[in-house]
Amino acid sequence: MLSTLCLLFFQTQTSGPPEHKISNIFRPLATPARSELNYGMLVLAITAVIFVVVATLIITTMIRFRRRATDGTQEPPQVYGSNRIEAAWTVIPILVVFVLAGVTARVVWGIADASPPKSTLHVEVTGHQYWWEVRYPYYGVVTANEIHVPVSHNHQDATYFDLKSTDVIHSLWVPELGGKTDLIPDRTNHMWLDPTEAGIYRGDCTEFCGVQHANMLLEVVAQEPADFQKWIAEQQKPFVKPAQISAGQRDFALCAGCHAIQGTAFKGKLGPDLTHLASRRLIASGVLPNTPQNMKGWLANPQETKEGCLMPNMKLKEPMLSDLTAFMETLK
Repeated sequence: MLSTLCLLFFQTQTSGPPEHKISNIFRPLATPARSELNYGMLVLAITAVIFVVVATLIITTMIRFRRRATDGTQEPPQVYGSNRIEAAWTVIPILVVFVLAGVTARVVWGIADASPPKSTLHVEVTGHQYWWEVRYPYYGVVTANEIHVPVSHNHQDATYFDLKSTDVIHSLWVPELGGKTDLIPDRTNHMWLDPTEAGIYRGDCTEFCGVQHANMLLEVVAQEPADFQKWIAEQQKPFVKPAQISAGQRDFALCAGCHAIQGTAFKGKLGPDLTHLASRRLIASGVLPNTPQNMKGWLANPQETKEGCLMPNMKLKEPMLSDLTAFMETLK
């Protein structure tokens, strides 16, 4: 148990690009994560006591009953059983199992509540190889790899997620906010988060889903309710058509088979919605900071950054590459 906790802590400290805020499972900032940490500490305490007792008995036995030089060759008296000892090592483990089973059921039921109040925010998260589609059905907002939620000042402000997958099994984990929940094809799972502090929290896919599994990252951006509403208002705005269509906008027709831009004729559904791409902190599902240089490199050869991803190398050349990058920077 201790080695598992240490491994998880080490993974959350080291994985992800360097600009990510360090995640720490021992610093819970939401009710589900806090409940799971308390449960983990209880299990660790119980197993630590068992380890100390068993280790003490073994060491005591080795020292007290070891064979000494004065014992000669005569075999010591043999003990063939003790009703008290046998009753103890039968009853105590049963009690421990019942305690852990009861606490486990309480924690699981507490964090798996799928019947939120009507005022609670709903978000639909769909896993793809290798990116996250994020929809806000009540607001008509679609984004990718970045989940904005309001900070919870009471239990009525929790954000509930409907989790789906379009291809293979994925698993969503935001260490500081909650535990892992699988996204399974043809099934909808649920989870909820109520972050108590504003900030940016890194999330991962923790179920191996293909060659770029390790680079299927996302961010949960917890904002004060007023700031969250401002973000929603910005995301609801469609693309503003310029007076004169740029070369980059015409070139985007190459991408329209997979990507959509609301307010235009581009309605692709295979890849992320790019309506407000320039407003996101990261691109390539959390792998690269969203800068013009990184965007240009990503468009030039996405396979160099994420080999095996489903975005093909279109072998774009200048000036088309620069024109398309400039157009992407206008998608705010």
